[in-house]
Amino acid sequence: MTTKPHPPLMKKHSQTDLVSRLKTRKILGVGGEDDDGEVHRSKISQMLGNEIKFAVREPVGLRLWILFSAVVFTVMALMALAFPNQLYEVVFDQEQTATSVSIRLYGGAILSLSLIMWNGLYTAEKVIIQWTLLSEACYFAIQFLGLYQ
Repeated sequence: MTTKPHPPLMKKHSQTDLVSRLKTRKILGVGGEDDDGEVHRSKISQMLGNEIKFAVREPVGLRLWILFSAVVFTVMALMALAFPNQLYEVVFDQEQTATSVSIRLYGGAILSLSLIMWNGLYTAEKVIIQWTLLSEACYFAIQFLGLYQ
Protein backbone atom coordinates (compact mmCIF):
# COMPACT_ATOMS: atom_id res chain seq x y z
CA MET A 1 0.00 0.00 0.00
CA THR A 2 1.34 3.24 -1.02
CA THR A 3 0.10 6.35 0.50
CA LYS A 4 -0.09 9.51 -1.40
CA PRO A 5 1.67 12.44 0.23
CA HIS A 6 -0.74 15.09 1.34
CA PRO A 7 -0.41 18.50 -0.23
CA PRO A 8 1.15 21.07 2.07
CA LEU A 9 -1.32 22.88 4.24
CA MET A 10 -2.12 26.33 2.94
CA LYS A 11 -2.16 28.96 5.59
CA LYS A 12 -4.76 31.66 5.20
CA HIS A 13 -3.26 35.14 5.13
CA SER A 14 -5.90 37.39 6.59
CA GLN A 15 -3.97 40.50 5.55
CA THR A 16 -4.43 39.68 1.88
CA ASP A 17 -7.93 38.28 2.17
CA LEU A 18 -10.21 41.27 1.57
CA VAL A 19 -13.33 39.70 3.08
CA SER A 20 -11.46 38.83 6.27
CA ARG A 21 -10.00 42.33 6.48
CA LEU A 22 -13.45 43.86 6.03
CA LYS A 23 -14.89 41.67 8.79
CA THR A 24 -12.03 42.58 11.12
CA ARG A 25 -12.47 46.30 10.47
CA LYS A 26 -16.21 46.04 11.09
CA ILE A 27 -15.59 44.32 14.41
CA LEU A 28 -13.09 47.01 15.40
CA GLY A 29 -15.48 49.72 14.29
CA VAL A 30 -13.13 51.42 11.83
CA GLY A 31 -13.41 52.03 8.12
CA GLY A 32 -17.10 52.85 8.13
CA GLU A 33 -18.73 56.25 8.30
CA ASP A 34 -19.72 57.68 11.65
CA ASP A 35 -22.63 60.02 12.38
CA ASP A 36 -20.73 63.04 11.04
CA GLY A 37 -19.90 61.27 7.77
CA GLU A 38 -16.20 60.88 8.59
CA VAL A 39 -14.35 57.70 7.67
CA HIS A 40 -11.80 56.79 10.32
CA ARG A 41 -8.78 54.79 9.27
CA SER A 42 -7.92 53.62 12.77
CA LYS A 43 -9.42 53.37 16.21
CA ILE A 44 -6.97 56.02 17.44
CA SER A 45 -8.15 58.59 14.90
CA GLN A 46 -11.72 57.67 15.80
CA MET A 47 -11.03 58.34 19.49
CA LEU A 48 -8.97 61.51 19.00
CA GLY A 49 -11.01 62.98 16.21
CA ASN A 50 -9.89 64.47 12.95
CA GLU A 51 -7.72 67.58 13.22
CA ILE A 52 -8.41 68.68 9.66
CA LYS A 53 -11.92 69.82 10.49
CA PHE A 54 -10.46 72.21 13.08
CA ALA A 55 -8.02 73.77 10.63
CA VAL A 56 -8.59 77.46 10.08
CA ARG A 57 -7.80 79.19 6.83
CA GLU A 58 -4.84 81.51 7.01
CA PRO A 59 -5.20 85.12 5.92
CA VAL A 60 -4.12 85.70 2.34
CA GLY A 61 -1.15 87.94 3.09
CA LEU A 62 0.17 86.08 6.14
CA ARG A 63 2.83 84.03 4.34
CA LEU A 64 3.72 87.02 2.19
CA TRP A 65 4.22 89.19 5.29
CA ILE A 66 6.38 86.56 6.99
CA LEU A 67 8.48 86.23 3.82
CA PHE A 68 8.88 90.01 3.57
CA SER A 69 9.83 90.23 7.25
CA ALA A 70 12.33 87.40 6.96
CA VAL A 71 14.05 89.01 3.96
CA VAL A 72 14.18 92.49 5.56
CA PHE A 73 15.47 91.15 8.89
CA THR A 74 18.12 89.04 7.12
CA VAL A 75 19.33 91.95 4.98
CA MET A 76 19.49 94.31 7.97
CA ALA A 77 21.32 91.71 10.06
CA LEU A 78 23.91 91.05 7.37
CA MET A 79 24.44 94.78 6.86
CA ALA A 80 24.90 95.30 10.62
CA LEU A 81 27.36 92.41 10.84
CA ALA A 82 29.35 93.22 7.70
CA PHE A 83 29.18 97.03 7.51
CA PRO A 84 28.37 98.42 10.99
CA ASN A 85 29.85 101.91 10.41
CA GLN A 86 28.00 102.47 7.14
CA LEU A 87 24.71 101.29 8.65
CA TYR A 88 25.15 103.70 11.57
CA GLU A 89 25.78 106.59 9.18
CA VAL A 90 22.69 105.75 7.11
CA VAL A 91 20.37 105.41 10.12
CA PHE A 92 21.57 108.34 12.25
CA ASP A 93 22.98 110.71 9.58
CA GLN A 94 26.22 111.20 11.47
CA GLU A 95 29.56 109.53 11.59
CA GLN A 96 30.13 106.95 14.31
CA THR A 97 32.72 107.81 16.91
CA ALA A 98 32.34 104.81 19.23
CA THR A 99 33.17 101.16 18.63
CA SER A 100 31.04 99.08 16.29
CA VAL A 101 30.58 96.14 18.69
CA SER A 102 27.11 97.27 19.75
CA ILE A 103 25.95 97.43 16.13
CA ARG A 104 27.33 93.96 15.49
CA LEU A 105 25.48 92.67 18.56
CA TYR A 106 22.34 94.28 17.20
CA GLY A 107 23.00 92.49 13.91
CA GLY A 108 23.31 89.17 15.72
CA ALA A 109 19.99 89.72 17.50
CA ILE A 110 18.30 90.66 14.23
CA LEU A 111 19.80 87.60 12.56
CA SER A 112 18.28 85.36 15.23
CA LEU A 113 14.91 87.02 14.67
CA SER A 114 15.27 86.45 10.93
CA LEU A 115 15.88 82.74 11.57
CA ILE A 116 12.64 82.65 13.57
CA MET A 117 10.89 84.30 10.61
CA TRP A 118 12.30 81.77 8.14
CA ASN A 119 11.16 78.95 10.41
CA GLY A 120 7.69 80.49 10.65
CA LEU A 121 7.50 80.71 6.87
CA TYR A 122 7.98 76.98 6.26
CA THR A 123 5.83 75.56 9.05
CA ALA A 124 2.18 74.60 9.13
CA GLU A 125 1.94 74.67 12.93
CA LYS A 126 -0.39 77.42 14.07
CA VAL A 127 1.44 77.88 17.39
CA ILE A 128 4.80 78.47 15.70
CA ILE A 129 3.27 81.06 13.38
CA GLN A 130 1.67 82.80 16.38
CA TRP A 131 4.98 82.93 18.26
CA THR A 132 6.72 84.19 15.12
CA LEU A 133 4.31 87.09 14.80
CA LEU A 134 4.47 87.75 18.56
CA SER A 135 8.27 87.95 18.49
CA GLU A 136 8.09 90.37 15.57
CA ALA A 137 5.52 92.51 17.39
CA CYS A 138 7.70 92.56 20.52
CA TYR A 139 10.70 93.62 18.45
CA PHE A 140 8.77 96.49 16.87
CA ALA A 141 7.38 97.57 20.26
CA ILE A 142 10.86 97.67 21.80
CA GLN A 143 12.21 99.44 18.73
CA PHE A 144 9.43 102.05 18.97
CA LEU A 145 9.94 102.61 22.70
CA GLY A 146 13.71 102.89 22.29
CA LEU A 147 13.44 105.31 19.41
CA TYR A 148 11.25 107.85 21.20
CA GLN A 149 13.02 108.15 24.54
